Amino acid sequence: MPTLYQLIPDVDLLLALGPADLAPTLVTLARASLQSAGFVPGQITGDERLYGGIGLPPGGYPRHRQTDIELAVAEGWHWLEINELILPTPGINGRNGWKVLSRQAASLATDEDFVRFEEAAAFPKALLHPRIADKVRLALARGDLDDAVFIAFKAVEVAVRDAGGFGPTDVGVTLMRKAFDKTSGPCRKRPIPSPSEKPSPTSSPVRSDHTRTLTLTEP
Repeated sequence: MPTLYQLIPDVDLLLALGPADLAPTLVTLARASLQSAGFVPGQITGDERLYGGIGLPPGGYPRHRQTDIELAVAEGWHWLEINELILPTPGINGRNGWKVLSRQAASLATDEDFVRFEEAAAFPKALLHPRIADKVRLALARGDLDDAVFIAFKAVEVAVRDAGGFGPTDVGVTLMRKAFDKTSGPCRKRPIPSPSEKPSPTSSPVRSDHTRTLTLTEP
C-alpha cells in the first residue's frame, strides 16, 4: 500500500493543497487499504506512514513541519466526511473508527470526476430554489449540466403555467409569450401608479388587478 509521502513527496506542495485538492489522494490511499470492514484513516495517515518507519518505503515528511502536515491531512479527511464521500462503517466497527467509501466516492474514478464533484459541492445550495435544489445539485455532481438546466427550466414552466391558469398543452416559448404579454398576460409586470394617480384617503378604494405569484412546484 502506498503512503501519502510517496504520492505527494513535496511537503510544501502538500501544505499548499486545500482540503478538496488533497481529497482525491486520500481516496486513492483509502481504496488501496480497503479491508472487509473498510479502512481506518488514522492508519492510512498515521505517524509512521507520514514520517517513515520500520517496514515502510524509505522517506517521510520532516518532523519539524508535523503540526502543519497533520492539520492539512485532518482537513482533507474532514472534507471527505462533510461531503459524504466517506462514512462510518455500519455496526460496531463504525463506532471504533472504521470508515467506508460512499457510493458517490466509488463513482469518482478520475481527477476530472473529483473536480466536477468539488465544483458541485462548492455551489451554494442556498442559491437554488428548495423545490429543485437536490435534483439540480445531483445533476451538477454527475456533470450533467444539460439535465440541471432542463430541471430548472421545467420547474419555471410549471410555475408559470399554474400562476397563469394555463393548461398542460401550453408549453415553452408560446406559454411564456402568453403569460408575460405586456397587455394581456396574467403574469405581466403591473405598472406602479405615480403619486398623482394614487387615490386620496377620502376616495373610495379601487380594486386592483389580481397579481399573479409564481410558485415553483415539482417538475
